[in-house]
Amino acid sequence: MRTRYRRIRLWVAAAWLALPLAAADATLARIAGEQLPSLAALYRELHQSPELSGQEQATAARMAKELAAAGYQVTTGVGGHGVVGLLQNGNGPTLLIRTDLDALPVQENTGRAYASRKPGVMHACGHDLHMTCFIGAARALGQLRDRWKGTLLLIGQPAEEVVTGAARMLADGLYRRFPRPNYCLALHVDAALEAGQIGFREGYVLAAVDAVDITVRGAGGHGAYPHKTKDPVVIAAQLVLALQTIVSREVKPGEPAVVTVGQIHGGTRRNIVPDQVDMELTVRTYSEETRRQVLAAIERITRAVAAAAGLPPGREPVIRIREDGRSPATHNDPALTRRVVAAIREALDANRVVEREPEMASEDFGLFGRVEPAIPSLMFRVGTIDARRWEASQRPGGQPLPSLHSPLYWPDPEPAISAGLQAMTAAALHLLQ
Repeated sequence: MRTRYRRIRLWVAAAWLALPLAAADATLARIAGEQLPSLAALYRELHQSPELSGQEQATAARMAKELAAAGYQVTTGVGGHGVVGLLQNGNGPTLLIRTDLDALPVQENTGRAYASRKPGVMHACGHDLHMTCFIGAARALGQLRDRWKGTLLLIGQPAEEVVTGAARMLADGLYRRFPRPNYCLALHVDAALEAGQIGFREGYVLAAVDAVDITVRGAGGHGAYPHKTKDPVVIAAQLVLALQTIVSREVKPGEPAVVTVGQIHGGTRRNIVPDQVDMELTVRTYSEETRRQVLAAIERITRAVAAAAGLPPGREPVIRIREDGRSPATHNDPALTRRVVAAIREALDANRVVEREPEMASEDFGLFGRVEPAIPSLMFRVGTIDARRWEASQRPGGQPLPSLHSPLYWPDPEPAISAGLQAMTAAALHLLQ
């Protein structure tokens, strides 16, 4: 009898403890519904007024205004156009939530009524939706101060697309001038996931990136007398193909790596053999060992192909690995991922939270957690494709969905904003218990 009574007491206690979670779920849905009209308007405003990396002055001012209105202490001009919003609410952990601010040099071709008003500039990577979810979560957490304790460090990061913004904010004293976080969170749109869903993965999710510049030097001359020249165009053409053997024949199968020659510039007229050709490469890897292997192979192959062409002394190729174009791989802390995903599943519905595959795109968000000692970090995904388009793309022969950075990419804003707002707020409430 005593055992049975004890079980009943435990059941009642468990049910009572579950009540705040159910109430929190309903509250988040209500707040999202109340905010959605103003957030959708903010999204359209941001989408129509994109700014390139390093030029985010108006965008930063808009974020600062929104954060101040939500009750945050705001600092601007951190590491360029970086914005920091601080909200302290008693003793507890410090949580960093990041959004990025910049757009891409892409001419929009979506045909949307709210398309970019700036020729050749577009939010083709979803940073406008990131900012909208960021402001929605900032407002929600400001309203729910009775449900969490600690410090919120909300940052608007410039120059993500050129992977310099995070490093510059850190170099400008982000963790000296403001509380050092215990956790770092960010979200990113997913161009292949249905709107309203949340994607996650433990471990590596985005690749490290290196920018490599190669100047192939030759001996120019008349195009009618190629035997009197050393043609850098031919050398560069051979080099493009030779570099592809690094991934196919040198990197261990199953180890992710990409070597892409994105730009080649050389020559002025069709009948002139130029003196040099300039090449720009992007290199993507996960592990540091593979990164070193690939970069060493690029240098070795470049010098060997040039030597085989019989270049004279002093005309060897120049190879530059640019420090300003490097960003480490984005790695989701497994323990933090499991905690946050459980909280999001409670808030949104487990069926809307799905596991995603790692990708070879890159981000500099990982730098915020790579300070010593390391800070557990997590970036999760927000689906953006409306149900009809997504279902059509899954059928045999269906129209492929545009990728991020495409002039044709457009999200379904409302369900994506609602899901992103609720997911980020649920994660913050859990970590700041």
